[in-house]
Amino acid sequence: MPTTAISQHDVHAVDFETLLARLNACDATIAIMGMGYVGFPLAIATHAKGYRVLAFDVDPQKIEKLNAGQSYIKGITDAVVADMRGERFTASCDETALASADLLIMCVPTPLDKHREPDMSFVLATTETIARNLRPGQLVVLESTTYPGTTTDLLKPMLEKTGLKGGEDFFIAYSPEREDPGNGFFSTHSIPKIVGADDDKSRALAMAFYGNIVTQAVPVTSSATAEAVKLTENIFRSVNIALVNELKMVYEKMGIDVWEVIDAAKTKPFGFMPFYPGPGVGGHCIPIDPFYLTWKSREYGMPTQFIELAGQINHAMPGYVIKRLRQGLDRHYKKGLNGTRILLMGVAYKKDVDDLRESPSMFIWEKLEERGAVVDYHDSHFPEIPPTREHASLTGRKNTPLSEDTLAQYDAVLIATEHSNIDYNWVCEHSKLVLDTRNACRNVKDRTHVIKA
Repeated sequence: MPTTAISQHDVHAVDFETLLARLNACDATIAIMGMGYVGFPLAIATHAKGYRVLAFDVDPQKIEKLNAGQSYIKGITDAVVADMRGERFTASCDETALASADLLIMCVPTPLDKHREPDMSFVLATTETIARNLRPGQLVVLESTTYPGTTTDLLKPMLEKTGLKGGEDFFIAYSPEREDPGNGFFSTHSIPKIVGADDDKSRALAMAFYGNIVTQAVPVTSSATAEAVKLTENIFRSVNIALVNELKMVYEKMGIDVWEVIDAAKTKPFGFMPFYPGPGVGGHCIPIDPFYLTWKSREYGMPTQFIELAGQINHAMPGYVIKRLRQGLDRHYKKGLNGTRILLMGVAYKKDVDDLRESPSMFIWEKLEERGAVVDYHDSHFPEIPPTREHASLTGRKNTPLSEDTLAQYDAVLIATEHSNIDYNWVCEHSKLVLDTRNACRNVKDRTHVIKA
């Protein structure tokens, strides 16, 4: 492990005023715990502002790559990582290095378990790691999406078992991540940040740090409020996506193109915000976060029917896509799914990212094979399907290169993710049947063999 200025930084207890001055002056050590799609960009933005950065992860392969100046996330180049190498940056799996940090930020997964309830195991394990190394004068911030009350009722008591008191000996706050992988218009620096804490000192410290990192830091009165802000943002998206998914099915029966309807409706300069349908919802937010609130709301005897209905509609979309494919095969070939050759185009959960988390493409793929279809995929972001928790049977499948001869071998092409590097006019020209779940073929002139789903 390289020796840096971080490991030599004063690890003795500091008071509130000293810590505040360090954070304001960008003369502090920031430990970012969890170097994934949230922690990695945050580490880059933090280092760019002059802070010392300790990148911590339990995955030794990530740490090895970071210390070698290599990236493992699409959109972050090796050059960016290499530029961070030096006295103000180190990456480590050694938890004792955390004692050198002035601020510890938790950026770890918060998935759902098999019962669709919050899986807090990553947060709990990370909090235990912090507790083993906690010293007076440190600020701890949770960024992982979670239910209201997590920071106050779960993290703080665990940390106080050390004998240190939150808000006095150490400080604690919540600031939800707002990363949007694949979005070239916004970066960590340009996205405003919500900051919530239950005491003035913790809030002031967190505001000092995030105020230096992002264009705007927005304080709220409590950590629970900040936790609720994040859930509200994603529930808003989930509900509106469910609405247009339902409209898609209704308008299809009426012979109306829902995408044309939405494009026309969004010309209204007020009172309407466009959302677009698809084959389902994926990623680490929309399919998961709303259920953190539905779970917590049971404690208060409050049903969340609207949120749960939206989840049911979005969850049903892969089945609707397969139904539309079956209709198309019957109309064009007078045949069903059994033995049909299908090319699945796009397995990432969204456009132009290398992320499979909760991807509806994977659910569609497995359902098609269960019905006897022969399925291959094309997605240049995935030369090979990596191991996933829910789709182990697909691990190791290889990407199918595109060519005219290749397309001619398939009974149908199913567009599940609309990547920018694909010429969909060309795909339609050389395919027998195309099922389009993303309106990717909107500019194709001859759409007699294109079905929208």
